[in-house]
Amino acid sequence: MDIKKLGDKIVHARKENRMSQAQLAQLLFISPQAVGKWERGESVPDFITINRLSEIFNLDLNYFSENVPSQKDGAVIKNTANITDQAEQKNSTEITPSISVNEPLLTDFSGGAFVGTDFAEVNAPERKFWGSDLKGADFSKANLSGSSFKNSDVSDGNFESADLTDCVLSNNNLSGTNFNKAVLLRTEFSSSDLTQARFTNINLIDVRLVSGDLRKTIFENCEFDGVDFSSSDMSGICLDRQLFINVKFDNARLKGVSFKGSALKNVSFRSTFALTNRYYKTLKSIDFEGAMMDKLTYAALRGAGVDLPNVITV
Repeated sequence: MDIKKLGDKIVHARKENRMSQAQLAQLLFISPQAVGKWERGESVPDFITINRLSEIFNLDLNYFSENVPSQKDGAVIKNTANITDQAEQKNSTEITPSISVNEPLLTDFSGGAFVGTDFAEVNAPERKFWGSDLKGADFSKANLSGSSFKNSDVSDGNFESADLTDCVLSNNNLSGTNFNKAVLLRTEFSSSDLTQARFTNINLIDVRLVSGDLRKTIFENCEFDGVDFSSSDMSGICLDRQLFINVKFDNARLKGVSFKGSALKNVSFRSTFALTNRYYKTLKSIDFEGAMMDKLTYAALRGAGVDLPNVITV
C-alpha cells in the first residue's frame, strides 16, 4: 500500500474522532513524533498497531487497505464491516460509540518484551507488568499509580519523577534503576534486587522495602516517613544526613550502617526473634555520629548498649 495514502487515512480518522496527535500517541503508548511520521508517510505502523488503531477509531481493518477510500468529504467514519448489521438493527440496538480519548485501552502488559521502550509521560494507572522484559525502559514522569510489577526484569529502568503511588513491585530485577524524584506513596518493594538502584531527592511515605537486598542500594537526600525496612539486608549502606520518622528497621541486617548527621524520630530497631549477643553486636556496629533523635529512640538504643557519640536528643 502507498504509505502516503495510509498516512492520509490515519490523519482523517484521527480528526474525525477529534483527537490530537498527542492524545492518539498516549493511547498507543508511543511518542507524538511517531504518529506524525505515519501521517506524513515517513514510516508505517506495524500490523499490531494498525489493529489497535482500528479499535480506537471503531473501524474495520479494511479501512486501512488501499481499496477503501478515506472519505475526505468529512462524513463520520463508520465500521465498514458492520454497516449492514447496524442498518438492520437500527431500531433495536444502540450503535457502540467510538472509544473515549480518556478511556484506558490496554491494562495488561504481562509477558511482553519491552526492552528500552519509551513510556515517558504516559498516563497509565493500574497497569500490570508481570513477567515482562522491561530492561532499560523509560517511565520518566509517567503516571503509574496502582500499577504492579512482578517477576519482571526492570534493570536500568528510568522512573525519574514517575508517580508510583500504591504500586507493588515484587520479585523484580530493579538493579541500576533510577527513582530520582519519583512519587513514592504507599509503594511496596518486596523481595527485589535493588543493586545500584538510586533513590535520590525523594520523600518516601508509608513505603514498604521489606525482605530485600539493599546492601548496594543508594539513598541520598531522602526523607523516610512511615517506611518499613523489616527483614531487609542493609549491611554497610550509607544513610547519612537524612530524615527518618516512624520508620521500622525491625529484624533488618544493619551491620555497619551509617546514620551520621541524620535525624531520627520514633524509629524502631527491634528484633522479632530473641535478643541474642549477635543482634546486640550488630546494633553496636551502627554509626550514629552527630545524629539527632527523640528521647525514646535514644533510650531504646542506649538500653541495647549502643554507643551514641555526639548525639543530640530533642
